[in-house]
Amino acid sequence: MSVASASTPSTLRRAFYALMLLVLVSAAAYALFASVHYRWNWSGVWKYRQQFGIGWLTTLGISLAAMLMSVLFGFVLMLGRRARWEPVRMFSGAVVEIVRGSPLLVQLLVGYYIVANALRIDMPLLVGLLLLGAFHAAYLAEIFRGAVESIGASQLEAARAVGFDRQQTYRFVIIPQALRRALPGTTGQLVSLLKDSSLLSVIGIEELVQKVKIMNSASYTALEGYVPLALAYLVVTLPLSHLARRLEGRFAYET
Repeated sequence: MSVASASTPSTLRRAFYALMLLVLVSAAAYALFASVHYRWNWSGVWKYRQQFGIGWLTTLGISLAAMLMSVLFGFVLMLGRRARWEPVRMFSGAVVEIVRGSPLLVQLLVGYYIVANALRIDMPLLVGLLLLGAFHAAYLAEIFRGAVESIGASQLEAARAVGFDRQQTYRFVIIPQALRRALPGTTGQLVSLLKDSSLLSVIGIEELVQKVKIMNSASYTALEGYVPLALAYLVVTLPLSHLARRLEGRFAYET
């Protein structure tokens, strides 16, 4: 029997299980919402649908920019933690530990209302991007460092044997392999970054969560805006989570 024919029953079975799970989750959600004696009013959500769409696009744009920033900062911090000069290693390590050891909400409030105010920076979007990117860069730095340090000593010795200097060893030996090993963890961290972007509303950035709050206030509703809010995040996070699982399976042999 061919591989294609063997995989067909498995695919159909997984599709059946997924359908049954969807039906069960939908029934459970309907029962939960029906048990709450709340008069739903969806007219406000429909009325402010354009603002909702603008907020969603703003969240995606902020998240994409913060993702690029966090990857860049994370790579720099990883290099700093592996630098030959001890003060650089100590500084990079202190940044990583302090950022990872405190909540993002606290960093946003302190960073914007104290640090940015002291520096006369009145740009919430820029400050939010920097703080969100720096927060997740600390986690990515540890992911990158773990991937780099997982490279076997034999490969480093082979690089030295062919005459590679430190820069060439990183470029041709360490980084290509570490990149493959860091991909699954990096993807999962970027999913968390997308969800954490909702906290930027505390410093006045009108991303999706802030738009929903404004929409609920304008339409005198309490819960209606948060249902499409959850769905809007799931539209993005579920494909990213699926990609992370596929990468973990694909590169499992590398670790």
